[in-house]
Amino acid sequence: MLSPKSTEIVRATLPAVGGAIGTITPLFYDKLFTAHPALLRDLFNRGNQAEGSQPRALAGSIAAFATSLVEHPDVRPDAMLSRIAHKHASLGITPDQYPIVQQHLFAAIAEVLGDAVTTEVAAAWDEVYWLMANALIALEARLYEQAGTPDADVFVPCHVVARRAETPEVATFLVRPSDDRPLPAARPGQYVSVQVTLPDGARQIRQYSLSGHPDNALQFSVKRVTGDPAGEVSNHLHDHVAVGDALTVSVPFGDVTLADGDSPVLLASAGIGCTPLIGMLSHLAATGATRRVLAVHADRSESTHAFRADLHQLVAKLPDATAHVWYEHPEAAAHPADRTGRADLTTLDIPTGTVAYLCGPLPFLKTARAQLLTAGVAPADIHYEVFGPDLWLGADA
Repeated sequence: MLSPKSTEIVRATLPAVGGAIGTITPLFYDKLFTAHPALLRDLFNRGNQAEGSQPRALAGSIAAFATSLVEHPDVRPDAMLSRIAHKHASLGITPDQYPIVQQHLFAAIAEVLGDAVTTEVAAAWDEVYWLMANALIALEARLYEQAGTPDADVFVPCHVVARRAETPEVATFLVRPSDDRPLPAARPGQYVSVQVTLPDGARQIRQYSLSGHPDNALQFSVKRVTGDPAGEVSNHLHDHVAVGDALTVSVPFGDVTLADGDSPVLLASAGIGCTPLIGMLSHLAATGATRRVLAVHADRSESTHAFRADLHQLVAKLPDATAHVWYEHPEAAAHPADRTGRADLTTLDIPTGTVAYLCGPLPFLKTARAQLLTAGVAPADIHYEVFGPDLWLGADA
């Protein structure tokens, strides 16, 4: 809980800090990477830095945490903290890195806001920072302990035992530890970090959802990322990694996981967002689930729909499951007209008590969530996963 004095100072300065946070965070990263270039080379996603999503996500999380401390002092934003902690744990973040961030973040705040950052203002925001940092450090320590990696050494040397093409843009990799250690435990919906060494020597890391749960391997799927910037790691995996190759992969993390129980479940995805949800669906089929399952997917067309056959095969294995698929530009003349275009969850009969899991582009997530709320699904029962920096954290979604 923020101290009373700091609460008033943060409340008074939050508009100024919040209004300038979009300027503060890029300056912070400039200072951080100038002092510690290895962090950009080997830890931070260079693509997200280049197009600005990581600075925006950091800005949103800091502003949301400060607002929560001021407006809801007795309620900690655990959902936001959990999301960040899992991402940090998947990268092997350690407590000694937090003072480095604090140093350069506060230097950026002082440079942007100038004389407005008095000693008292700096102390109040320092209190905000360490409340958030210490909460994350505690959560990350718990995650490391649960994963059997208390020293934060989360990366496992693996080798690729299988690779297959799902679509021209999506490839699936199956990996096993190379040192005969047991396969790390995973929950449906989680992801792994994959570290590769690029031609310039950078060891870049990306997270990929587990797209199935075979007994003897970790399975993840990768969509080739084109455009500017292109996907450094995704394209490297597509172009240079084959069966038998070595690959460094983390133990699984991720806070959006399929909950056990008998309640109806809705799995709604768009595009490559199908990967964690096909993992959940495969778990339901493998465990003989009898609960009501609605599997929803939206894509450009049949040929871009990864795991298209798997979706229908897995649904057929479940006694009370249905698949609902929308294509914006269907290739089959017989594709239903009412399933052409964007997914529309208002056309579905959603049972009372449904728990929903969503994954896809942010516009899809916002539309799907609004439609589910209108259908009577409880806000607490709508869970979502975002690929890349979560620009929805702390927002009024």
